[in-house]
Amino acid sequence: MDAKIAIKDLRKGFRSLPVVGGIDLEVAPGEFVAIVGPSGCGKSTLMKLLAGFELPDSGHVAIDGVPVRRPSPNAIVISQQGSVFPWLTVRENLMFGLLDGDPAARAATADHYAEMVGLKGFEKSYPQELSGGMLKRVEIARALAVKPDIVLMDEPFSALDALTALKMRNELLRVLREENHTVLLITHDVEEAIYLADRVVVLSTRPATIRTVFPITTPHPRKVSQPALQEIKDAILAELGVLEA
Repeated sequence: MDAKIAIKDLRKGFRSLPVVGGIDLEVAPGEFVAIVGPSGCGKSTLMKLLAGFELPDSGHVAIDGVPVRRPSPNAIVISQQGSVFPWLTVRENLMFGLLDGDPAARAATADHYAEMVGLKGFEKSYPQELSGGMLKRVEIARALAVKPDIVLMDEPFSALDALTALKMRNELLRVLREENHTVLLITHDVEEAIYLADRVVVLSTRPATIRTVFPITTPHPRKVSQPALQEIKDAILAELGVLEA
């Protein structure tokens, strides 16, 4: 099967500073790939290149064989900063990116995705009335409501406390079982990567290149405490220079 996302010899620098140093990677349709790497290695720059917010100096990113030149509604970004509009209700936030159909149809779609992420009953609530975890649910629902092929996630749960982040990971997996999306997650959390992904890609220090790729074949639901997954965790941490190999 052809790759959904194809990254070929991708390079990017800013002035005299090389940031992305030549990355080759293919992501299959419906695959969940997590990318981890040292702080400051170029992960967020890579995400901007994938989303079309930055253009590479050389190499390319292609989706379905078409080079990425600009942001596309087929590839939606969920970031760590948050992007919920505080002056809109949950329903209005979810309707914001819906362009097709009359207002009643768009409201029905918004309410469907609110229910999907566990926000039924909060459709008329404003963001200031919601918890951090609920706000992240709004972001996920809004991203999925426009029916993108690809969901790009840049440390989406990093601002949440540990328990809420775990709940959101489980919620994300539940939603992805209902809808088929290709997902690329950038995270600094090795356990999160192992818990969620089909493959974990480990980047080098800046300029970022791929050091190793770890397939995760354990079916969901997973416990990262399982011996096989603990071995993968230790191997990833060794690649990152945190543990001795």
